[in-house]
Amino acid sequence: MKTWGQRGEARMKSILVPTEHNAAMRSALDVALLLAQKFDGCMEGFALRPAVADMMAMDPDAGLTMVAVKENDAEMARQAEELFRSFMQSRGVKPVGGEAAAASLSWSWRAAAPSGHDFVGSYGRVFDIIVLARPGDDWQSPSMATLESALFESGRPVLIAPPDPPRSLATNVLIAWNRSTEQARATAFAMPLLRLAERVTILMVAGASVAGPSGLELARSLKMNGIAAESMTVAAGKLNAGETILAKAAELGCDLIVKGAYTQSRLRQMIFGGTTRHILTNAGLPVLMAH
Repeated sequence: MKTWGQRGEARMKSILVPTEHNAAMRSALDVALLLAQKFDGCMEGFALRPAVADMMAMDPDAGLTMVAVKENDAEMARQAEELFRSFMQSRGVKPVGGEAAAASLSWSWRAAAPSGHDFVGSYGRVFDIIVLARPGDDWQSPSMATLESALFESGRPVLIAPPDPPRSLATNVLIAWNRSTEQARATAFAMPLLRLAERVTILMVAGASVAGPSGLELARSLKMNGIAAESMTVAAGKLNAGETILAKAAELGCDLIVKGAYTQSRLRQMIFGGTTRHILTNAGLPVLMAH
């Protein structure tokens, strides 16, 4: 496996991992570790839980008191921290300030994080990347509000883990090129990973792009940065763009998709569906997104 190269080359060293106690978190932690191992990165966790006001609004007829809500909040924070710490210990990763320095593969925990999804977006601004589990429809699944806070408020890329932990990350990368500003930004954020990849494919789906440079023009630009990328255009046929991207990624054996988020508006995608929405709902491999 390739490792990061020359001093000063862009890397993903600081990795934020919002942590909550649910089944999807295991995969997110595995993906964060795969990423950290590539760059000797530091993974920082904090307890992700609903804001107190949101918790009281979930069941207004339950008669929850403020004391009960705060006790529940504290218990959720404790469980998240225990999950994060036990995972790192089981993988032999050392905490910062103990046997590890922040410049090496390590972890840290922010104990004083406030509740609420908004903190993900604001605090994420000082990290190289944010790792989240894929949102789901079940009430115990990760929230779409968390992902949207990270995408729209942090200004940083978001690496979304699939439901099942992957065995590898970013050795075989698919860039879902639709010529958009959002896709250009996601591709730029992914450059540290693209430089380490063994294979990079630029995929365009015919009829599913905006005006802008072609996949071949992107490939030429990447080549100037030392990245050999193959460009291809495929017809969607009876599939939509999202289905086509996932099918091609599976066919090529990819272990990362780089995708710009919400070229169409969020409201339109919620009502009518769209490529971002389909990939968020169905991807079985890690997806790096940015808006």
